[in-house]
Amino acid sequence: MNVLPSGERALLVEVDDAAAAHALAEHLHARARALAEEIVPGARSVLVVAGEPGSLPALRDLLTSAPQTPTHVSEPDEVTIAVDYDGEDLTEVARLTGLSTPEVVRRHAGARYVVEFVGFAPGFAYLAGLDESLHLPRLDSPRPSVPAGSVAIAGPYAAVYPRSSPGGWRLLGRTDAVLFDVDAEPPSRLVAGTVVKFEPR
Repeated sequence: MNVLPSGERALLVEVDDAAAAHALAEHLHARARALAEEIVPGARSVLVVAGEPGSLPALRDLLTSAPQTPTHVSEPDEVTIAVDYDGEDLTEVARLTGLSTPEVVRRHAGARYVVEFVGFAPGFAYLAGLDESLHLPRLDSPRPSVPAGSVAIAGPYAAVYPRSSPGGWRLLGRTDAVLFDVDAEPPSRLVAGTVVKFEPR
């Protein structure tokens, strides 16, 4: 674990992997609520924002005493997302991977995904667990607008665009599931550690 200053009232904690980041974030949520305004896990890091600058020493002490190996991690929430596999890039993904279109769908829907982190845009969850045969680079030219609910892949990740935005991921399908609602608590339905499954319809 490597603890680095980040601005005037935050600490960036570097860890080995996403599992360690999720475990540390859970540890801090349970023990640092009075000190931390925000705890944001990443792929291999956790950003801890202090409620007040004077809380940083206490937060650093708490991090120093945190277990290097998680002793307990809560059972993750599971979310199933129904998908219409009719995306603009589905046929091209099949061609690039040498798989049939039904096989692309089978492999995408057959995987068990875990939210590694949320970034890029509010509610945009990076889902680890994509079948290696479907690992493809982003598009050479991003689309100026990708519809909300688009189910996509890029590199080792899968994702669902929570709202319309530019994007260069390859589109496999679409869902009408609402994954980000600014009036909900929390606004994002998918948070770090959530297990996600896709279900063809």
